[in-house]
This record gives sequence, C-alpha cells and structure tokens, in this order.
Amino acid sequence: MRMRELALAAATVLLPAMDAVAGPVPEPSGYRTENYRAEVPDTLNGARVVDTPEVVTLWKEHVAVFIDVLPHTPKPPELPAGTVWKDKVREDIPGSVWLANVGYGVLNEEMEAFFRTNLERLAGRNRQKVLLFYCQEKCWMSWNAARRAVEWGYRQVLWYPHGTDGWIAAGQPVEKAVPLQPEILRR
Repeated sequence: MRMRELALAAATVLLPAMDAVAGPVPEPSGYRTENYRAEVPDTLNGARVVDTPEVVTLWKEHVAVFIDVLPHTPKPPELPAGTVWKDKVREDIPGSVWLANVGYGVLNEEMEAFFRTNLERLAGRNRQKVLLFYCQEKCWMSWNAARRAVEWGYRQVLWYPHGTDGWIAAGQPVEKAVPLQPEILRR
C-alpha cells in the first residue's frame, strides 16, 4: 500500500509540472474536429476573449446575445417501444439561446444553414451585434462556433472559454435550457 501512496504523491507533483511545461495551446489554422473536451487556446483571432466578471456585467446590462453551443443528444430513433428516455438537463446562463450541435469542426449543409439562419435572426441581421459564445470549460465547441461567426462577418464576437462551469463557480444563476434544433433533427 505504501508504494501506491508514493506513486499517487509523485503524480500529484508531476502532473501540474507537466502542464506548466506544455505551455499555452496555440490557435489551430482550422477548426477543431476531435477531442472537443481539452485545453483551449487563450485567444481567438477576430474575436475577443472574455472572463467571468465581464460576462456577468454583459449579462446584467443585456448588452450581448448569449449563445450556448453545447451538443445535445436527441432520443435515439431505434429505441424499443416503451423504453424510457430522459434528456440530460442542461442548466444555462439565463436568457441564452441554445444552438445545439453547431460547434462541431465540420457541419453538414443542414446544420450550417441552421446556424447561419439563427445567427442572422439573433443579430437582427446586424453584423455589429454583440454575440457571446460559450459551452463548458475546456470545450472547443464554443471556440469553433465563435470562429465561424467571425468568418461569416460578425464583428462583435465574444468567446467565453469558461462557459457554464465558470459561470456556476462564480455563484451566478442558471435556468433549465431547451435546445433549438433544425427540423431534420426533430423527426
């Protein structure tokens, strides 16, 4: 047992040191297409990265459109009749719009159209409207979605890399969210 305790103690000391050696995550040249729950860059070219205190201020002042891009898994169509399905509850920053599944690195035609259409609607066709993208902490989905918005010409894109995890850790309120989804996913 003593050997196991020593190994755990060594891992506790070495793992943070290894993280410090690894350094910051560089921005990729394209979208992240796998391992979405991992360390994220500190920057997003064309967007502004915001921290929790600034997000709280933006929320209180109703200055930005808050867009959650966490994926949502719909009920599998092949479930046998009578099988009980319970959606996972998503607690969100109040007033947010949950555009589920738009943060993947590759979007099919329908999902891209869904994302574009909803951004236009949420921004009131105003490319200067402040759009704040988030997901969870260490989640590339929000980075990908914010990057797409920048590439599509939105000029006031904010990225909140701490997402709901940072929001909740700061003691801020949450509410149960329901995802908007394209018609093709509702069948």
